[in-house]
Amino acid sequence: MTLTQQILTIGICVLGTMATRFLPFLLFSSKKPTPSYIRYLGKALPAAIFGMLVVYCLKNVNILTGSHGLPEFLAIAFVVALHLWKRQMLLSISGGTVCYMLLVQIVF
Repeated sequence: MTLTQQILTIGICVLGTMATRFLPFLLFSSKKPTPSYIRYLGKALPAAIFGMLVVYCLKNVNILTGSHGLPEFLAIAFVVALHLWKRQMLLSISGGTVCYMLLVQIVF
């Protein structure tokens, strides 16, 4: 890429990021209450996204070959147990990732 193309690419990325950050504040003023469908999406979408990520991560696990999906199952069980114990999403996600990577790299 030439220098001009690099500057344009960075500018477009900055513009797109800033537009998505400022657009909600422009559409929904603080003077009016937030519409009920937006509040519903704020409550429903996080769980839906995590569900989709679980399905995506497990779509290629074959229980008939290799380790039979055991590292994935153990890491999921660890995430569930850690989350039920501490109730901290970031800890659960990072702990599960570390658990899975250790299982795949060292145990299996």
